[in-house]
Amino acid sequence: MPNNTRLNNAEPNGAEPTGADPTGPEPTSASPASAPANDIDEFFSTDRTRGTGEAIALPDSDYREFVYDLDDPVVRPYRAMDYEEFTEDRQQAEFLRNLLEYWDGLYREPFVGITSDGHRRDGLYRLPSPAGTDAAEPNASAPVAAAISLLDALPPVERAAVTYALDAPEWRGWSNPEFVFKRIGLRLEELADEQAELVYGLLRESLSAEGYERVREAMALNGFLGEITKLPQIMNDRSYWFAIYGKPSTTEPWGWQLFGRHVALNFVFVGGREVCAPVFIGAEPALSEPEHPPIFERRERLALELAATFTPEQRDQAVVYTSVLDEKMPDDRIHPADERHVAGAFRDNRIVPYEGILATEFDHDQRELLREIVRDFYGLLRPEQVELTLAEYDEHIGETYLAWYGATDGSTPSYLRIQSPVIIAELDHHAGVWLSNRTPARFHVHSTLRHPNGNDYGKALISAWQEAIAD
Repeated sequence: MPNNTRLNNAEPNGAEPTGADPTGPEPTSASPASAPANDIDEFFSTDRTRGTGEAIALPDSDYREFVYDLDDPVVRPYRAMDYEEFTEDRQQAEFLRNLLEYWDGLYREPFVGITSDGHRRDGLYRLPSPAGTDAAEPNASAPVAAAISLLDALPPVERAAVTYALDAPEWRGWSNPEFVFKRIGLRLEELADEQAELVYGLLRESLSAEGYERVREAMALNGFLGEITKLPQIMNDRSYWFAIYGKPSTTEPWGWQLFGRHVALNFVFVGGREVCAPVFIGAEPALSEPEHPPIFERRERLALELAATFTPEQRDQAVVYTSVLDEKMPDDRIHPADERHVAGAFRDNRIVPYEGILATEFDHDQRELLREIVRDFYGLLRPEQVELTLAEYDEHIGETYLAWYGATDGSTPSYLRIQSPVIIAELDHHAGVWLSNRTPARFHVHSTLRHPNGNDYGKALISAWQEAIAD
C-alpha cells in the first residue's frame, strides 16, 4: 500500500542521510543573491530544505535574474582553478566531506537494487525468447563497430584506462556534480577532438536520435553555464567521464558509462535487450535562450495535462505534499543536495515505499497520458527497445503509482515520481547552485530513471543471460 504521509528515507545499512539544520526564515519565493543567507556553505542553504506553511512561488522572470555577478564571491574564487583544484577546494567544506563519506559507504555496499520494502523481487525482467544467447543481437553491430573504432584510436595506456570488466564495481561510482568524486575511465575534455568525436559516435549509435540530442543538449547546457559564470574550466560540454565495460560484442553483454555535471548514463547491451539505467539528466539553466524550449518541456507538459484531468478524489490521492517545501515533510524526506529526488547517485539500494495514486484509479485516457510520460523517460532507447521496455511497464500497471508534490496547475515548483516494480522515474525542480535562486524553480531541473528490483546496470538481465547460456 502507498504511504501518503512520508517516504522512508532510511538506507539498507541503517545509516541516516546527511540532514540539514531546519532553522532560518521561511522562504515563499525564489530570491536573488542579496537575500539573507542561511548557508550550509556558499552553494547550499537551508532555504532549500526548510518547510514552510505557504506555497513556494515560481519566479516572475527567467534564469537571467539569478545569474551571479562575475565578481560575486560565490563564483570569483574559482576562476583561476581547474576542475581538480576546484574539487580539492570544495572537499574542504564540512558538508561536502560528510556527504562524500556517506556516498562512499553506500558505494561499498553489495548491490541489491532499489526496492519498495527492502525485499528484492526477482523474475521481473526477461530477455526476448529464446534470449539470443548465442545469436547476434539485432541492430547491435553499429554500436559495437563504434566502440571498437574508439578503442583502436586510443593509445594502450588510455585504452586500458577506459575499459573495465563487465561486473566491475566502478559502474556504481557515477555522480552528477561538477566536482570529481570517483575518477572512472577517461575524461572527455582531456581527449583529442577526434577521440571525443568517436565517443559521441558510440553514443549516437547506441541511443535513439531523440535521446542522443537530449544528452548532447544537457552537455551543451553545462557548457552554457560555464560560459555565463566564466568558469569553462570547471563546467563545459566535455567535462564528463567515459568508460566501457566488458568486450564490445554482438553476442555477449557489454556496456558503457558517461557521467558528469547533470548527465549520467549507464548503458548495457544484453541478449537482444538494451538497458539505460540508472539515468540522471538535469540542467541549470534548463534552457539557454527564451525561445528555446526547456530540456524537459514535453515531459512537464504531459504531466500537467494529466494533472489537469484529476478529479478531486484523484487529486487528494495523487498529491502527497501540497508544496515542494511542505512543512508536513519529515526532516529526512528532503536533502540539501538531492532535494526531493530519491534515485540519484549512490542510491542503488534505497528503500522507496510507494506513495500517491494507483494507476488503476485512472480512466483509459489518463493511463495513456501516464504511459506517454513513461515513454518520454524511456526515450533515450532506440524505438524497438522502448517498446520492449514499455511492455514490462504495462505488465505492472496494477502496481504503478504516481506521486505529486506541489500544485497540479503549474503555478508552483513541483516534484513527480512514477513508481512500479520495474520503474522509478522522477522530475524535480531545484534551487540554484550556480544560479542564485534559493528555492526551487523550473530553470533548474533534475530527472532520474531507475530499473528497481535489481536491473539497474542491466544486472538482472545479465544474470538471466548467464543462466541461459549455462543451461
